[in-house]
Amino acid sequence: MKKTRLYRRFRYFLHKFARNFKLLAVVKSISREKYDEKISASIVYGFLSAVAVNFFFQPGHVYSSGATGLAQILTALSRSIIGLALPVSVTFYLINVPLMILAWYQIGHKFTIFTFITVSMSSLFIQLLPEVTLTKDPIINALFGGVVMGMGIGYALKNNISSGGTDIVSLTIRKKTGRNVGNISLLVNGTIMVIAGLTFGWTYALYSMITIFVSSRVTDAVFTKQKRMQAMIITSKPDQVIDKIHHKLHRGATMISSVEGTYNHERKTILITVITRAEFNDFKFIMKKTDPQAFVSVAEDVHIIGRFVEEDR
Repeated sequence: MKKTRLYRRFRYFLHKFARNFKLLAVVKSISREKYDEKISASIVYGFLSAVAVNFFFQPGHVYSSGATGLAQILTALSRSIIGLALPVSVTFYLINVPLMILAWYQIGHKFTIFTFITVSMSSLFIQLLPEVTLTKDPIINALFGGVVMGMGIGYALKNNISSGGTDIVSLTIRKKTGRNVGNISLLVNGTIMVIAGLTFGWTYALYSMITIFVSSRVTDAVFTKQKRMQAMIITSKPDQVIDKIHHKLHRGATMISSVEGTYNHERKTILITVITRAEFNDFKFIMKKTDPQAFVSVAEDVHIIGRFVEEDR
């Protein structure tokens, strides 16, 4: 009897908590997406970022960009100020906690949940992987660390997830002002370089610049968010497909009705839409669920003349 009463009470408080923070609706909406790919991407990013930090950045006194670089800065300063070096995993998490609270209220719940998973995976792997000195050459550490980190960031972006940090600040400001906020990253990375120079010497600040440059180049090679793709869909379920394109991708489409195939002479509809590379995985999932029999042709790197809005998701 006691167990039943305790279970009912626990279930009541759990549902009350979930209802207050809208978690039930969020979890249900996530379950309808390809969340397994996003979680896998979070794990891959977490592992690669940990390898970059523990195998290259920390042993070579080279700073990364964004929140990871700020976490390294806080770790270095804690050692000199309080005489105790806080782990990079802890400082990285402390930086992201208030930012994730901001993202929950200003950007979106699904975005925040996947960001929380990604940040948690990164912090966990940074804590678990030992710090290994493969080489003391700071240039080699800067180059290889930048490559590994760039691969992780690129893979994360390819699966439309965020690693937190300055991404959250940038998306929040863009949502409020509508302005391009790329200079935020420049400001943060510039601050990291200055502190790196003051802490370890300006030579190491230059090595960190190499890391940031290589990381950005590798990220672009793995994934370019601004790449636009044109999809031509030949379907017998145009209304269902259009509804998903409108409400899931927030894209428009051009419809050509009553076309005829030359093989079996069935009546079909052609839909033409333009999406970004970041939306491609969601697009594939939508087509697989809505009309798996549709014929879809996708052209990459198309050029657009006219209005094309890039939304942050």
